[in-house]
Amino acid sequence: MNSFTFRRLLNYFLRGLLFLVPVALTLYILVVCIQWLDSLIPVNVPGLGLIFILVGVTLFGYLGSTLLIKPFFDFLEELLEKVPFVNLIYTSIKDLIEAFVGDKKKFNQAVVIDLDDGVQKLGFITQPSLDHIGLSGKVAVYCPHSYNFSGNLFVVPLEKVKPIHNVASSDFMKFVVSGGVSGLPSAQEIEVILEAKNIASDDKNKIV
Repeated sequence: MNSFTFRRLLNYFLRGLLFLVPVALTLYILVVCIQWLDSLIPVNVPGLGLIFILVGVTLFGYLGSTLLIKPFFDFLEELLEKVPFVNLIYTSIKDLIEAFVGDKKKFNQAVVIDLDDGVQKLGFITQPSLDHIGLSGKVAVYCPHSYNFSGNLFVVPLEKVKPIHNVASSDFMKFVVSGGVSGLPSAQEIEVILEAKNIASDDKNKIV
């Protein structure tokens, strides 16, 4: 076997890894998560526990929005917020979930922080103003770590923060967490986004 054939086989092998490893890990993580959720309600039928959980969560969401049950949920929430230590756990978990899926999403404005010597740091604005705690002209920026589920919170002067446009917050988060490997759209995709925005803006002006 000559070196050319060996390099070609190695290239095919690496391409196979590039395709199979992400797919296999994604499926494995999904299966583990589904099995864990399904095991929370012990039933003999596989998958039935997960269905019960999905239906139950949806039902609670519906009941929590009705005028009859909402006062009870509000009372329970106020009670949890008044209990020492429980208040810390409950409000932290609630605020974290609301930051991603609630009406008060926090990670929807990607920014760049200007540091010294031309270095910049990527993050998301979580508090657009800190005037109410005596930090006038400052904003709170959360900077995720790459390949990790952690990050740092920085209090930064507003003039050192530059918003990032034309990139979805989810893609920007993927770009940061992956260490800059993936997430950002290509130049052609950005042109399509800008063109679509211009067309929408023109149509809106015509209607007005």
